[in-house]
Amino acid sequence: MKSKRTNLASEVGFLTLVTAIFIIIIYNVTSSITSPAFSLNNSSATTPSNAWTIGANLPTPRSEFAGTSINEKIYIIGGFNNKGKTSDTVEFYDTKTNVWSSASPLPIPLDHTAAAAHNGSIYVVGGYTSSQIPASNPSIRLFIYSPLADKWTEGKSLPKSRGALTANFVDGILYAIGGVSKSGVSNSNTAYDPVANEWTVKKPMPTARDHVASAVVEGKLYIMGGRVRNLEHNLNTNEVYNPSNDSWTKLEPMPSNRSGLSAAASSSGDIYVFGGEENAGTFNNNEKYDPDTDKWELKSPMPTARHGLAAVTVSDKIYVIGGGPEPGLIVGGVNEIYQPGNNTNP
Repeated sequence: MKSKRTNLASEVGFLTLVTAIFIIIIYNVTSSITSPAFSLNNSSATTPSNAWTIGANLPTPRSEFAGTSINEKIYIIGGFNNKGKTSDTVEFYDTKTNVWSSASPLPIPLDHTAAAAHNGSIYVVGGYTSSQIPASNPSIRLFIYSPLADKWTEGKSLPKSRGALTANFVDGILYAIGGVSKSGVSNSNTAYDPVANEWTVKKPMPTARDHVASAVVEGKLYIMGGRVRNLEHNLNTNEVYNPSNDSWTKLEPMPSNRSGLSAAASSSGDIYVFGGEENAGTFNNNEKYDPDTDKWELKSPMPTARHGLAAVTVSDKIYVIGGGPEPGLIVGGVNEIYQPGNNTNP
């Protein structure tokens, strides 16, 4: 009798083990199909592929700042600091020497601002003037920085205040697009002429959104991803603006819905879109868009998942700097350098 009970127990144990293994296999297969491509709470970097190298960390860890470059130096402007407060800090990275330095601070603290460089100056437009969430205090002001003089001046204000917008120069004109105004999510498209110091209103973006990524290729301005106020409404929208005829065109959507992301055009004319966030975590995605074919391709993911970051191209490299490894008011200072020519697909 004892032998029969022992055999029965062994059989039950074996069946339980087989069932457990089967459940694990099914779970893993299902997860690989249904899970979004993000890394949860990835505060530490994974081992980079040969497409990624590591540069000197941003001295003041931040997120939701603006980034742009002049003369092979990358400027990181404003954002949230590690106390969750809006910052006026400006630091620049010399891509030749791998050294960070400080510049004159912003005239006022700003987060979720936008920056673009033209003719030796940096133009910083819009943003929020405090770390209050949800933000109710978008800025209307335009600040202009001269790296040569290390001084700030002020240009003519935006027609309407906006934060979490994007800004780029095309043929000497600064375009400020999207974001959040006092009345809600915006599709505004306004153009600033630095010579005349005047703004003009252009055709609005088809999809109102904020926390977008953008890049310029061959005189056209591409706007990607973003959200409608909160992370439950992330978008994969991809639209291009042609300033030459003031027109918009809808393009192939991104493979993933993301906001709080960043983009940069490579020296070959492709656009790479990095990072982002949703409620469940931050993304390490690196998705390449080819404007010629209107097609997307997954590329080597960032070593560190994050949002509220900057991606800036200098020569043949894209510098992906700062941002929070978790959603919300979390900051980081990593400086991961992507070289498209060394990329291997995931």
